Amino acid sequence: MIVNLERFIEGERPRWERLDAVLRRLSEDPLRELPVAEARELEGLYQRACADLARLRTYAADPGVRAYLEGLVARGYAEIHGQRASGVRVRPWAWLARGFPQAFRRRARAFWFALTLMVSGSIFGAAALAFDPEAKEVIMPFSHLQGSPAERVAEEEKLAREGEDEGEGRRASFAGSLMVHNTQVTLNAMALGLTAGVGTVVLMFYNGVILGAVALDYVSAGQSVFLAGWLLPHGSVEIPAMLIGGQAGFVLAGALIGRRERKPLAVRLRDAAPDVATLCGGAALLLVWAGIIESFLSQHHEPAVPYIAKIAFGAAQLAALIWWLSRSGADVVVKSGEAGANGREGGS
Repeated sequence: MIVNLERFIEGERPRWERLDAVLRRLSEDPLRELPVAEARELEGLYQRACADLARLRTYAADPGVRAYLEGLVARGYAEIHGQRASGVRVRPWAWLARGFPQAFRRRARAFWFALTLMVSGSIFGAAALAFDPEAKEVIMPFSHLQGSPAERVAEEEKLAREGEDEGEGRRASFAGSLMVHNTQVTLNAMALGLTAGVGTVVLMFYNGVILGAVALDYVSAGQSVFLAGWLLPHGSVEIPAMLIGGQAGFVLAGALIGRRERKPLAVRLRDAAPDVATLCGGAALLLVWAGIIESFLSQHHEPAVPYIAKIAFGAAQLAALIWWLSRSGADVVVKSGEAGANGREGGS
């Protein structure tokens, strides 16, 4: 109950004016991004204005005041709950710093499932090669990996030591075949989500088998340092990119299956499409970077490039990638139009 209507209006007007100012700034820049604190403030001011309007409607308040408050509430509702698709700008940095990492975290369960499958495949591949060394020809898809690890390392280091260029063409061909294979795996992992995830499961597990077999082959031959120096520089990005491709496939599969969801299939697919596209774009970007690293660093060995330097580079790169995916954009609401939902959740 309002005891003194004029005093009530006088006390609440500063909050209305603050809400008006916030909404005016957002209308001037529809794509302005709100920090979580401002998003919470916007929602709080809007809810307070709604409550004030409901109370004023029960009294003979000044029609001008009520009309002003009704307009303010309508603008607040449109800002918080409306779709702001007009005037879209392409902002690569915002997507890189916030959009992709936030989509990754929203769908983290699908990533952990893909990682579990690949690790399980790696254990299986290593065990299969340990029990049956002849299985190497069947498991490994590249002829360059089917020879003796010790002989390959000796040959690569000889070429690096002598500074000869005769191995450059062969190394470039091998690097190219690896890049093509891993890009195909990443894209196929996403596309096979259309098989309700069955194809993605098989692909993630099988590539884990290859990885585990290669790792055991080189470790058992005493070439652990070479393996780390060869794989870490590009693999610290390339393998996560493949897993993100699998993550996108499982998100798509989840939308198709719709377990525990009563939404129509079209709605589920529409809801999942932005995250699937974002994950695929992020994976493609990572694959491009991994290809550059593989061409200019991974295929060059001691004494030309010390293994410890390559390992340190790969480890630092992996740490940066983990930080980026787990923390980047964690304190920012993606778009002002999502302030209501994200503000309640404390941000993505």
